[in-house]
Amino acid sequence: MVAGYVEMVLFEQSLCDGDGMHRPFADRVADAAAKTSGTVLFDVRIDGDTQVQRMAAIGYDDAGTAIILMEKTGDLRCASVNGETAVLVAELAAWESSPLSEHARVDFRGTAAMLLAKLRSSGHFGRSI
Repeated sequence: MVAGYVEMVLFEQSLCDGDGMHRPFADRVADAAAKTSGTVLFDVRIDGDTQVQRMAAIGYDDAGTAIILMEKTGDLRCASVNGETAVLVAELAAWESSPLSEHARVDFRGTAAMLLAKLRSSGHFGRSI
């Protein structure tokens, strides 16, 4: 269990801005995935939430998924998840990998809002996020 916490700290450090300049969220997520041997599953905008503006997921085969949130302040938060959120993560990953014509027809916002609510209620991200 301790190794998991250490791994999460290292993962969060890989997302930090080294020189104070904010790189684009998608670039930061892609870089974190590359450095930790993961795959970006999705990167979506969260409209209408008072604290969160972006959410992404990085998958690690059988080891689970890391969810990364970008707050309105630009700060990043991340948590390891698996189990009950898997269906929602899979739906968003399928949307992300679909052709652009599907992006225009299929609305992902409801699934993203449900995932964020589930993460908050399960304690992965506190009520303030």
